[in-house]
Amino acid sequence: MKRTFSVLFFVKRSRVTKNGEVAIQLKVTVNKEKIEVTINQTINPNLWNSCTEKATGKDRKSLEINSRLDSIRFRLMEIYREMEIDGEDITARKIVNKYKGIETEPKITLLYVFQEHNQRCHKLEGKDMSRSTVKRYETAYRHTQEFIQFQYKKDDINIQDVNYQFVKDYEFFLKTERNCNHNSTMKYLKNFKKIIRIALANEWLKKDPFVNFKMTYEEVEREFLELHELENIMNKEFEIERLSNVRDILVFCSFTGLAFSDVKTLSKEHLVTDNEGTLWIRKQRVKTNNMCNIPLLDIPQKILEKYKDHPVCQKKGVLLPVLSNQKMNTYLREIADVCGIKKTITTHTGRHTFATVTCLANGVTMENVAKMLGHSDTKMTQQYAKVLDKSILRDMRNVNKKFLLKE
Repeated sequence: MKRTFSVLFFVKRSRVTKNGEVAIQLKVTVNKEKIEVTINQTINPNLWNSCTEKATGKDRKSLEINSRLDSIRFRLMEIYREMEIDGEDITARKIVNKYKGIETEPKITLLYVFQEHNQRCHKLEGKDMSRSTVKRYETAYRHTQEFIQFQYKKDDINIQDVNYQFVKDYEFFLKTERNCNHNSTMKYLKNFKKIIRIALANEWLKKDPFVNFKMTYEEVEREFLELHELENIMNKEFEIERLSNVRDILVFCSFTGLAFSDVKTLSKEHLVTDNEGTLWIRKQRVKTNNMCNIPLLDIPQKILEKYKDHPVCQKKGVLLPVLSNQKMNTYLREIADVCGIKKTITTHTGRHTFATVTCLANGVTMENVAKMLGHSDTKMTQQYAKVLDKSILRDMRNVNKKFLLKE
């Protein structure tokens, strides 16, 4: 259907002001919708021509009124053409509002976009997204909210106000006020960048604030247990049951490479026996959904056998009684102290130990280690090899020192 659009100026002669003048009115019509507004101009009714929609006088005021009316008409026509080119839904009200500078739609705010994203993440939890990823975005949202309140003294800001300086200030805030290390800061900024990509895709933001921002990560020394340390922990007798349980889970991870979230959710359905009778763990990683294929060695098989009738395992339908990550790390520190190990042991130490000591140090290929760890390629796995090289070099330097002392 063809759209009709018209602009009309008129006066209401029945409404005369104290000085005898009448207000000039504007009527915008789109199809059958009509909007009437005043334009803050008055005129002697005897000097108004209804046919030409202009003042008939030759005085300065009449000329200024006519110039003003021409300007208004031109601007309204311009707004109409812009909306038509942009494919917008055109109404008389929207045209008038745009002319008057009134927002016809609510402003899109940063935290609104962030909340919408996080709500979607919650619905995808357990399907396309792990619980840990969902929680990380929730934490990133809280940090962003705190930064806006700290930096701008506001509850939220327009998404269009996010620029390069915002990103730099946010980085500084995370490192100083939140006391995040460099790599943690980069991870939070990476989460935030996804929100920016959503805004750019929806054209709520015209320019990417990350264009000139470089996301860099510092190389981290990956802690792992050396063979004698692992054997020390394995052979230690613990009278306290909770320490014994946590020790067994650490050892299990050191011989399977499973991450905390994966060993916590390990169940019977993840155990598969092949044609040769070998027992395997075949499980999708909670974090990435990449498949892990891990043959079960004798030591982890004995650990599974030990806990098959454990009440927690029976109740939750899992193979091992894994506690929360926080409790596990607390008890692992206690185990390290008892065993005289000076390293900071966490739930992830077992995964690193598996890659370096159990596999790479015993000639397992990088490709096979990557497959067992559930890495999509060997780039991540190569980080473990670098750590092993440093360990070898350190030990060989110690050997060299001993021979020098004998000379």
